[in-house]
Amino acid sequence: MSLLKRATEIIEAKFNKLMNAAEDPNETLDLSYEKMLAGLQETRRHLADVVTEQKVLEQQMEAAKSEIARHEADAKLALGANREDLARAALTQKQTATVKLASLTEARDHIAAQAQKLVEYEHKFQDRIDAFRTQKEVLKSEYGSAQAQVKVNESMSGLSEKLGGIGESVRRAQDKTAQMQARAQAVDTLAESGVLDDGDERSQAERELERLRSGSAVDAELARLKNEVAGSKK
Repeated sequence: MSLLKRATEIIEAKFNKLMNAAEDPNETLDLSYEKMLAGLQETRRHLADVVTEQKVLEQQMEAAKSEIARHEADAKLALGANREDLARAALTQKQTATVKLASLTEARDHIAAQAQKLVEYEHKFQDRIDAFRTQKEVLKSEYGSAQAQVKVNESMSGLSEKLGGIGESVRRAQDKTAQMQARAQAVDTLAESGVLDDGDERSQAERELERLRSGSAVDAELARLKNEVAGSKK
């Protein structure tokens, strides 16, 4: 395969892809329906032309029949007047008119057959258009429903992605909160056990004794104040 042919095929493939992407099925269906209607109108115009030609031929046939009858009457009149020569001339003209009538009749029959075919074709075409119109509306409805479903799915997909990001943020915050709570509990446990202190190098027993002494001093001070208050009231 030559490079030029390959390049041509690639261009055609890309062009067809673009056309398919840009094509609106609803517009395509409507365009096809309009073309079918145009074809039906064209068929009806042809039918009208053929029927008109048939009517013209039938009028000419009636004129030929009248002419034949007239020449027949002229021949009889000539024979009544003992003018055989005139009768022969009239019959000759009658024969010419008869040949003409036969030719017109043949043409009319041919045109009538064409008209009948066009009438049958027009009826079939009309039935096909009616069926296509119904199918077109069904397809447009199905396409609209599918298009709406696609948009909903796309929206749900986008929403899912956004919520996925939010969910990840919430999970990270929950993890950090759990870590901080665990750390706080650990600090409380260590503080209660005495592992953590404020730099006081005394033993646990010494610190407890200091708290007792401090409590006793507070009690003695409270008793002293009570006695002073009671003495001042006497």
